[in-house]
Parts: sequence; structure tokens; C-alpha cells
Amino acid sequence: MSGALLGLYRPGSTPLHRWAAGPKLAGLLGVGVATVLLTGPVAATGGFLAMLAVAASARIGVGRALRSLLPVLVAAALLAAYHLWQDDWRNAVELSLDLLTLALAATVLTATTPLDGMLDAIAGGLRPLRRFGVDPERIGLAFALMIRSVPEILLIASQTRAAAIARGVQRDPRALLTPTVIRVVARARQTGDALIARGIGDD
Repeated sequence: MSGALLGLYRPGSTPLHRWAAGPKLAGLLGVGVATVLLTGPVAATGGFLAMLAVAASARIGVGRALRSLLPVLVAAALLAAYHLWQDDWRNAVELSLDLLTLALAATVLTATTPLDGMLDAIAGGLRPLRRFGVDPERIGLAFALMIRSVPEILLIASQTRAAAIARGVQRDPRALLTPTVIRVVARARQTGDALIARGIGDD
């Protein structure tokens, strides 16, 4: 596994870096809930601008943020174009900005939170379920990897779509779905092998 998946954290001294992982995970959940409940282009624009301000306060770097969001930017542009064609500009603005807001929130979380801290926070919240046979540490690791894997999955989907367009088969669902699933599964196997090499989950 490349360092990208487990190494998105960038040390810093900002208030966000000093916050515990638990409140930041709760904040990410709150952003998701607010994005669903607050509808309309005005709310979407306000939410995106607010998240930009949060990202700026975390000092994660414009270039780094844009590189991590590149697949999401492509997906948001395609989503906006589709709704402009099929629907109206309001939905195009709302849906594309909501997607960018959520992706930026996840980027800020992973850039300001060490993996260990995230795992500890998730595992701590799930610890009461241990009596029912739940392994909090494994579930915490799964959640952390899922959050960090979303940009890579979106990138794979974007690359697959570009390849399908280049071959002129973009209208064939099999040309999009099959290669995407194969590459995502292969990526998951690589992640598993890397974790086992680190002594995680080899039992």
C-alpha cells in the first residue's frame, strides 16, 4: 500500500490539529447531516465557503488539497453538467457543491488527524459493543481506511470512464462497471497485504 492511504496526515500546530479525533469525527458527521438537511444553491454555496475557511485554517496547503480533490472535482463537474442538461442550474450547483463540501471535510479530517488517533476515537465509541462480540479495533480500522480510500476509488472510476470514452464504449455499462470493480478489488487486496505485512489482521 502506498503512503497515500495511511500517510495523509500532515503535522501542524493549528487548532484543528490540536483537537481530539472524536470531536472532528463528530464534526464530519455534522457536516454530512447539515448537507442533507439544508437544501438549495444558497445553502450549498454557504456550506462550501465555510468548509473552505476551515481548510484554510488547517493550513493543509492549496496545492495538496487540490491534488487530493482532483477526482472529486472531475466528478462534481460531470454531475453539474448532467443536471444542467437534464434539470436546472439550481440542482447542478447544489449537488456539485455538496459533493465538494463533503470531500473537503474528509480531506481536512485526514490531513489533521493521525491514523492512530482516528482509530482510537472510533474504537472507543464502539467499545461498549465488545460484550456482543464486536471487535472495536477492527471496525475502527475499517472506518478509517474507508474514509481515506474514497478519493482513490473516485479516481479509479474517473480513469475508467476516461478510458471507456477513448475507446468509444462509454455507453456500455460493462465497460465502466467491470474494470472499476476489478481495480477497486485489486486495490483492496493490496491494502490487505500491506496491513498483514505490518502485522495487522494476519490472524
